[in-house]
Formats: sequence, C-alpha cells, structure tokens
Amino acid sequence: MAINDWPVQERPREKLLERGPQALSDAELLAIFLRTGMRGKSAVDLARDLLKEFGSLRALLDADAKQFTEHKGLGLAKYAQLQAAMEIARRHLQETLQRGEPLKDPEVTKIFLQRHLRDYPFEVFAALFLDTRHRVIRFEELFRGTLDASSVYPREVARRALELNAAAVIFAHNHPSGVAEPSQADRAITEKLREALALFDIRVLDHIIIGDGEIYSFAEHGLL
Repeated sequence: MAINDWPVQERPREKLLERGPQALSDAELLAIFLRTGMRGKSAVDLARDLLKEFGSLRALLDADAKQFTEHKGLGLAKYAQLQAAMEIARRHLQETLQRGEPLKDPEVTKIFLQRHLRDYPFEVFAALFLDTRHRVIRFEELFRGTLDASSVYPREVARRALELNAAAVIFAHNHPSGVAEPSQADRAITEKLREALALFDIRVLDHIIIGDGEIYSFAEHGLL
C-alpha cells in the first residue's frame, strides 16, 4: 500500500508536522528523506529494509559513497543529499556554540563534541576555550594518539588558553574502543591539567569522554 493511502495520522511527514520529529522512528525519518519507495515497496518499507541491511541508522549514515550506492534505491544523488544534510546539522551545532551566548545546555555541548570526535580511529584530545561568561572562544583539537602523561602537555594547554584569553576550559577526548569509562591515565591527565590551569585562574569545567554512543562527564560524576 502506498503511503498516500495510509491514514493521515500515520503518514511520516504529517506525523512529523503534527507531533515533531522526535515522535518518528528511524525508518519513518529515513522514509521522509528518501521521499519515494520502489516498485511494490513504500518509502517506509524501503527504509526498514535499508536499516536491516546496514544494521543501524548510524551505519547507514557513516557509509561511504560506494557502500551507500550498492543498495537498491540509493544513488549518488541521495548520497550527496544525505552528506549535505549531515553537514548542515554539524554546522548548526557549531553555530549554536559559537553564537556568543553562554553555554547553558550541557546536552548541546555533549552532542557537539560527540559529532566532532566519535568517528576517529585514534584518540583525539580537544578543548572548548571559554570566556568569563562561559561563551565559546574556540574549539580546538590539541593532541592525537594514545593519551598518557607523555602525550598531553599541560604547559602547551595553558599557553594556548592564555593566548586565547580563556577563563575556563572544557576538555574532551574520544575512546576508539567505544567504552566511555575513564582510565587511570585519563584521571591523572585531568588532574594535572586542572592544577596547571589553576595557576592562571583558569577553571576546568569538565572533561568529557566520547565513546560509541556513550558519553562520560567528569563533572557529572563529581571528579572535578
């Protein structure tokens, strides 16, 4: 049955307009993006098949052009549209954090950091430098590679914070293993950085670890 033949309240587009995008399933959201189905399949049927073939929505979104276009119903035009939509979402998050407004929503900050760091196959240590009102001055990736006492340099971090005239910092790094729990090295690095920056009256507000779908906040666990 074509989607146009469904009851109005069950059609993905109408459901989104009436109840908001959060009310839709992954398949329904994907169906709106696909717009049309295939012979004998509605857009929702095709979306369900694709999610089953890829294994998850994230796997579909992370697929390269070759992997994406190997599936029926998906071509280079759809791939380009999807990449454009994802980049719009990334830039929206970045603008949200760099609009000159103080950070008020920890979840937006976490999503921003997750989008930037989640997919690296190696560890990346980054920082959000903030002013006295906790407005974002700059987001920067500072170090790459296995994080330990010899690979993250508190002196360099302090120097960069002073260059940017930062009053506070939120640190973040990813765990390619997917597990977001902090290691002893993570705890040690955080304490060294906190002590080094405290000499210049620069506060460490949080250290966020990005896993595969998991996010760990030092501040929320009382470790700062």
